[in-house]
Amino acid sequence: MRNAVVTPEGDQIRWTELPGEEPARVYVHGLGATSPAYFTASAVHPLLAGRRSLLVDLLGHGHSDRPEHFPYTLEAHADALAAALEDAGVAGAELIAHSMGGSVAIVLAARHPQLVSRLVLVDANLDPIPVPAVPEPGAGSRSIASYSEEEFLAGGWAEVRDRVGEHWWATMRLAGRVALYRSAAHLVAGTVPTMRELLLDLKIPRTFLLPAADAPLPGADGLAEAGVRVVAVPDCGHNVMLDNPEGFARATAEALAD
Repeated sequence: MRNAVVTPEGDQIRWTELPGEEPARVYVHGLGATSPAYFTASAVHPLLAGRRSLLVDLLGHGHSDRPEHFPYTLEAHADALAAALEDAGVAGAELIAHSMGGSVAIVLAARHPQLVSRLVLVDANLDPIPVPAVPEPGAGSRSIASYSEEEFLAGGWAEVRDRVGEHWWATMRLAGRVALYRSAAHLVAGTVPTMRELLLDLKIPRTFLLPAADAPLPGADGLAEAGVRVVAVPDCGHNVMLDNPEGFARATAEALAD
């Protein structure tokens, strides 16, 4: 495991690294997840193996530090990830990023273009999501963000724990509670310009993977006009790489070969 200091206070991002050829591939997990658990099988799949691969845990998640002073905005996540990649000597990387990680990857590419040569976004969040005025049932970012931070820390996290199921909680429990709440709240709030607008303006190769059951992707025509490939992967839900490893590896390899 490798690490890099990414804040003035000394907080560290940590990642698992597989040796191989450059340019590097960087795998970025979603909310309440961790990259080694979600992406190791993909990184060593015959269609994707052989490239230097960094399976990064965002600040507040997995094996990385969980500072409570950190804002956990998408911009802050992207800047912290940039610091880790620069420390690792990464430039022009291919990013494969899931869900919230995809949103962070878009912001990273917009703010630190020298670090990113192409994007493969896996069912990533592109638009702000309206949040209800009172806590609502559910387990995703919208549900977490429907609490205030005080409500979530006081007991809302336990209600979410009981709804997410054993699989997601196995990695979500590793995240700091402040980190989990703020990351969810800022994810649903989005960025200005929005993640979609940032994605449309990027000039690098971009592919968006989504479950075939969720197609068509809202706004797919606008993405296609801007050069973003939209690819539906069959037989999977939101966790595409876990639900259909072969389909994910094939779609990702094709996206990276273009």
